[in-house]
Amino acid sequence: MQTVRIQMLGNYLIYVDERQVENPVQKSPKGAALVAFLLLNGGKPVPNQRILRQLWTNYTVNNPENALKTLVSRTRTMLNGICEGLGDCIISERGAYRWNETEYIRSDISELNALLVSLSGDLDDDTRRAQSQRLIELYQGDLYQTGLLDGEAALSEALHAQYLAAVYAYIELLTRQEEYNEISAVCRAALEIDAFDDRLHIELMKAMVNLNRTNDAMRQYRHASSINQRYLGAEPSAELQNYYRQLNSMRKTLKFNLDAIRNELYESASESGAFVCDDPLFREIYNLQIRNLERLGTTMCLGIIMVGDAEDGMDSGTQDAVMKGLLEILRTHLRKGDIITRYAPSIVAVLLPTVNYQTGDIVMERIQMLFYKQFSESSIPFHYRLGMLGDASKTAREPD
Repeated sequence: MQTVRIQMLGNYLIYVDERQVENPVQKSPKGAALVAFLLLNGGKPVPNQRILRQLWTNYTVNNPENALKTLVSRTRTMLNGICEGLGDCIISERGAYRWNETEYIRSDISELNALLVSLSGDLDDDTRRAQSQRLIELYQGDLYQTGLLDGEAALSEALHAQYLAAVYAYIELLTRQEEYNEISAVCRAALEIDAFDDRLHIELMKAMVNLNRTNDAMRQYRHASSINQRYLGAEPSAELQNYYRQLNSMRKTLKFNLDAIRNELYESASESGAFVCDDPLFREIYNLQIRNLERLGTTMCLGIIMVGDAEDGMDSGTQDAVMKGLLEILRTHLRKGDIITRYAPSIVAVLLPTVNYQTGDIVMERIQMLFYKQFSESSIPFHYRLGMLGDASKTAREPD
């Protein structure tokens, strides 16, 4: 039996034997809404009239029951085209339809709801840790919204709030166990979901302080402040500013010996591979490198990589998967001193210090080869351009 996994958190994707497949249901607004509605009802029968009120709210049909039967039949056909027998999950019974999940066919929303129920009960620490880790892994983003179902936005917000509450409870458990490295990892994962949650920023900063990484905590505050200014046009919250003042005061009174400072610096430089950072930090590093370039007379190469075509864009799920794969290729195969950022949804910028144009071209050719090796079954175009900083005449070719 093939296994089927339906993802509704972050995006509406279907995996067969853990390989993402084309999802024709997503291209049918009513078909997508029907499957989503049945899944969100957790396998309980949903009366036909209730489904009709959800999917045909803006106009009436001459024969609503027949319209629903036709929609169900077409949706079953699309599901069976994805995997034989998948359409049988839509079961008709006594004037209602329900979704029948099996051991081979499951959805992330069902697993999430089960985890949230379990985590709200009494669990031993080991079980709570395992289930919390699974919840964080499972929650890839807020609930996908079809745009046709009443209450989708409210349900998405409620699930988001429950997710954060579970994350906070997990952080409290890890704090009692003094697992500060794990707290850092949990906060970073949760901040990928909600970059503006002040409590997550504060908990991450506290963990950094406990790991003797006060400078990193200060940088985290500057990052939180920057995204608030940039995207919300607002100052950090009073809670975040208050913790920053505490941190600043603590930093001034700390007396680091040479070993403590050396250990902190060593830990910050011990990660292998190229350095991946966000766009604001990339710009700061770029400006610093330009100053060194002018002062020392060395060379530096700027590379721009674009995947896909502007005219024929990828869906967001495929694009994110491809870009994550590309960033990992760059991180593991470039030098430790190279700097990488995702400059735009389908564009990556790369700084290659002390590299000339010819060497930079060789590097990019190698990255292109590794990209097509990893995505061998894909026809996604890979384009790059190179330029020597400070010499606008030496721009690179774009490969055929």
